[in-house]
Amino acid sequence: MCYEFRMTTELSERAARHLWMHFSRLAGFREHEVPVIVRGEGCSVWDQHGTRYLDGLSGLFTVQVGHGRPELGTAAHEQSDRLAYFPTWNFAHEPAIELAARLADAAPGDLNRVFFTPSGGDAVETAWKLARQYWKLRGQPSRTKVISRFLAYHGTSMGALSITGVPAIKTPFEPLVPGAIKVQTPYRYRCHDCGHLDACTLRCADDLELRIQMEGPETVAAVFMEPLQNTGGAFAPPEGYWQRVREICDRYDVLLVSDEVICAFGRLGYVFGSQRYGYQPDMITFAKGVTSGYAPLGGVMISDRIAEPFLADTSMFLQGQTFGAHPVSCAVANANLDLMERDDLYGHVRRHEGTFRSMLETLRDIPLVGDVRGEGYFYAIELVTDQATKGAFDDDQAEWLLRGYLSPRLSEAGLICRADDRGEPVITLSPPLIAGPDEFEFIVSTLRRVLGDASVAFAARR
Repeated sequence: MCYEFRMTTELSERAARHLWMHFSRLAGFREHEVPVIVRGEGCSVWDQHGTRYLDGLSGLFTVQVGHGRPELGTAAHEQSDRLAYFPTWNFAHEPAIELAARLADAAPGDLNRVFFTPSGGDAVETAWKLARQYWKLRGQPSRTKVISRFLAYHGTSMGALSITGVPAIKTPFEPLVPGAIKVQTPYRYRCHDCGHLDACTLRCADDLELRIQMEGPETVAAVFMEPLQNTGGAFAPPEGYWQRVREICDRYDVLLVSDEVICAFGRLGYVFGSQRYGYQPDMITFAKGVTSGYAPLGGVMISDRIAEPFLADTSMFLQGQTFGAHPVSCAVANANLDLMERDDLYGHVRRHEGTFRSMLETLRDIPLVGDVRGEGYFYAIELVTDQATKGAFDDDQAEWLLRGYLSPRLSEAGLICRADDRGEPVITLSPPLIAGPDEFEFIVSTLRRVLGDASVAFAARR
């Protein structure tokens, strides 16, 4: 056995024995080796055997500028030499100051302060805590509840998981934090209210007002929503949706938190996803693309209105994290934003998203494809048993299709994407923002081949 093969085999075996991978069925690696990604460059990554994959998910909606950018490694190295670590507990450091200032300049409205966290889930948790303490300082301590959308994912800590609306990943940890209310998702493809009409009636937005009234406005602290919802399959808001949501929040004096952990930093062609849809949040949570994944970092953008009661002499937001505003992560974020601005990646996404969308639309002739939706560089293909009836898969069919057929064959074909069944089965695509027509062609041709074969196999299986 050659040394190189022995080493690659050993890596996989050690991973299976010792590494607890996230959201992974560990039993699945009893018969199949753990794939080990060892290198990345541009829109591609390579595994331990030298097999190349197109990263159609940007790692995890994260690697905006692509893999292997030496500028970001250099920024981390230089910052480590100057100041590798110091907390922002009554102190500040230059990378965090610079990053906070440039994010405030780029953010909509008066979102002029940034509370940095280690991750997106931490950012969501922080925003809920901040909303609760804000209302207490304002003399309305009963405002503790939070409203979010069904199927939406907001994180895995106990607070963020409570805000999350995906039943399958919540039930093992219940009871969760009380006071997390769910409302309708703008899911037009399967909407019972207006899916059969020519245009959306915004019943999905009005559901928010109904729930605020049912709970009692004096008990609701904040609403958490993504600009374009990820889980369930890239649900883009209908025309007028966000304006209605903002009006409802204003009517009942409820804070609006735009969860942009995925949608910020170019994923929708703008620095912040809320800018694409023209609404003004009271807070924005972010992470992922701010560093393109080269270092962990998240945060909350906070309006002057919310900061105001914390400016009193004795007030303090009772939240802090050891690795929030880590100087190396902040330096990497600044270098990452420099790259995005230099290469005009926001404009690149806006110029190419139409091509990407139109190429994906050509897949609608495949029997399994029910819907193609999304915007920017963020799309989903919903799969159905029958196009005419929008037939849904039962659990056994979805298990066979997604995990038994599509996931291994897409991997064998060299495409990394997500085949997901947290709602109806979908394939999610979110390539690095540097991707262009060549990458789109590979994605679409691969999907056409694999989904076409899957359609034949599914018909035979039925």
